[in-house]
Amino acid sequence: MQIKGFQKFTLIDYPGKIACTIFLYGCNFRCGFCHNPELVIENDKTGSFDKEEILNFLKRRKAQLEGVCFTGGEPLMTLEKNFLKKIKELGYKIKIDTNGSFPEKLEEFINEKLIDFVSMDIKTKREKYPEIVRANIEIEKIEKSIKLIPSLQDYEFRTTIVTPLHPIEDIIELAKWLNNLVGKKPKKYVLQGFKRAEKLIDPEFRKIKSTKEEYLKEIREKIKDYFEKTEIRV
Repeated sequence: MQIKGFQKFTLIDYPGKIACTIFLYGCNFRCGFCHNPELVIENDKTGSFDKEEILNFLKRRKAQLEGVCFTGGEPLMTLEKNFLKKIKELGYKIKIDTNGSFPEKLEEFINEKLIDFVSMDIKTKREKYPEIVRANIEIEKIEKSIKLIPSLQDYEFRTTIVTPLHPIEDIIELAKWLNNLVGKKPKKYVLQGFKRAEKLIDPEFRKIKSTKEEYLKEIREKIKDYFEKTEIRV
């Protein structure tokens, strides 16, 4: 487990909690529009954080912070159970951001009550997954994670919308897919707008314009009845 980034304070990453965020190196996906190439393809050993350093920080901040977020990359590739246990023993709530491709580890952590909130990225509708993530994946593992997550009280599914990659019809199919797997309306679905940036995994995506909020609102109108709650983050 290599910790490549540590944000000591956030009001955004863990909804409703004052938290900090830990960024883990490594990902099995290669989504071209990913904003964190340094966590995916550039493994520079410098700038890493020590686990004990972070645990000591968390001990000092118990009165100020409520939660710890793990993101990446794909944190479930390398996240160590013992490290989670030590954080839970300090009394923190733990949130995991995941692409859903490691359901066995996800299930283990949920069953052992080591995580409290899961935010799962749903990249696209089922049929387009390999095209978007640019990796060999077992879609059945993604589906297993989708079924597991609603066992938690706090969870959300979310999609980063890149206008040319995500026509409204695809997101409607995505919403139906989630409903079928969960067996009811999922609790929360978040539409995130793609932001054009210099630092992307595929430089070609620098040519694509940032997603307009109007387009996200248009999508939300079409899919809002498939979820208990829909939200836009820009």
